[in-house]
Amino acid sequence: MSKTLIIGAAGQIGTELVLELRNRKGTEAVIAGDLKESCPEALRGGPYVQMDALKREEVRNYIIENGVKEVYLLAALLSATAEKNPAFAWELNMEGLFTILDLAKEGHVEKIFWPSSIAVFGPTTPQINTPQLTIMEPTTVYGISKQTGERWCEYYYNNYGVDVRSIRYPGLISYTSLPGGGTTDYAVDIFYQAKLGNEFSCFLKEDTALPMMYMEDAIRATIELMEAPKEKIDIRSSYNLSGCSFTPKEIAGEITKHIPDFKISYAPDFRQSIADTWPGSIDDSQARNQWGWKERFNLEMLVKTMLENVNVDLLKTISS
Repeated sequence: MSKTLIIGAAGQIGTELVLELRNRKGTEAVIAGDLKESCPEALRGGPYVQMDALKREEVRNYIIENGVKEVYLLAALLSATAEKNPAFAWELNMEGLFTILDLAKEGHVEKIFWPSSIAVFGPTTPQINTPQLTIMEPTTVYGISKQTGERWCEYYYNNYGVDVRSIRYPGLISYTSLPGGGTTDYAVDIFYQAKLGNEFSCFLKEDTALPMMYMEDAIRATIELMEAPKEKIDIRSSYNLSGCSFTPKEIAGEITKHIPDFKISYAPDFRQSIADTWPGSIDDSQARNQWGWKERFNLEMLVKTMLENVNVDLLKTISS
């Protein structure tokens, strides 16, 4: 049986991706790998392996010995967290990628998914309808590592025929996991605070527009890209992808339609300077034209779904 391995499976994207891939491919065909010693409860229905993306030989041996042919490499340090430890962020975000690219170059792995981010853009990038091909001068270690990774993915495809595919994720919103240290994570935390009846203090200014996407759309886009025929994939760096763009003020306004007493205040911190370098909206026409991408969730649907499903007990458990 051909195996699929998700490295970084316990993260925001990984958990939902594992569950959907198991639903499609069969439970035993999809292996969840993460740094955590014990398998997270959500992933216990199928195979799990403790895996450190930085332990190159251990990762190589596991993939070769277990016949893994498809790898989703999600292990990374996100934008705001990475700024606190730039050297480690660079190491984690880059070295794991080389391990998997080299395995594919040698013929052990047939297909790779590696996520990029809107963090590859910078203050000199056109911020409205940011094009697929444009100026990219990222100012964060996360963005620098993702831009560098894009170039290496493209290089390995052009020179060695490695079938690597990527999406520049916008901010991702999900009710199944807590915020993970990203600059866009205010748009997850805001729902927990709203349902707890708390005033939400936002670390971005009220008019800071950023591209966002509901997690269900992101997972579907990822799998659709991986399942697309090779001849439809023209971009081997990373595809722009968009769901909907909004500001903190706009999402708060939508929440008050459901929770009229909800209040928001603004206390911009260092994450504001990161957000200021990112696009306000994205042109993803190449993903739409080449492999048929189309979002399903707009802001109204996103807010309604999140408020119906956010479990505040999860936040209380972590806080205690």
